[in-house]
Amino acid sequence: MGFTEKQEGLVKESWEVLKQDIPHFSLRFFSLILEIAPGAKNMFSFLRESEEIPQNNPKLKAHAVKVFKMTCESAIQLGEKGEVVVADTTSKYLGTVHVKSGVKDPHFEVVKEALLRTIEEAIGEEKWNEEMKNAWGEAYDQLAEAIKAEMKNHHDETA
Repeated sequence: MGFTEKQEGLVKESWEVLKQDIPHFSLRFFSLILEIAPGAKNMFSFLRESEEIPQNNPKLKAHAVKVFKMTCESAIQLGEKGEVVVADTTSKYLGTVHVKSGVKDPHFEVVKEALLRTIEEAIGEEKWNEEMKNAWGEAYDQLAEAIKAEMKNHHDETA
């Protein structure tokens, strides 16, 4: 069926809400990741040395914004082109970084769950529904697949 204009619109609309309080939602996103998978802490250089999630850590905020923004951009691409195309240099970089950090397939599911829960909290129960969840979920899944493909390429090149 493909990604619909309506799905694209839902993602864009909720992204606008997220952007209104990026520091809060970035912190919430990482709190949820660590709540779901406490061991993931060591995968993030900016969390490794910290006993708690640093409130004002610019790297944490930047990383969360990248996840939010790239997922939103994936939704736009899916709406316009029917596929997610990550720029070659970005794609290679993401593949390399995720391989070096020890990211495996199940980690993508943890991030997806944390992302969806963060968005649900951001937009509120009255706007959150299956359609919204599926739109963000599909956009994230397509982005994750692009990153996983590049991780496999990285493994193949270094093997």
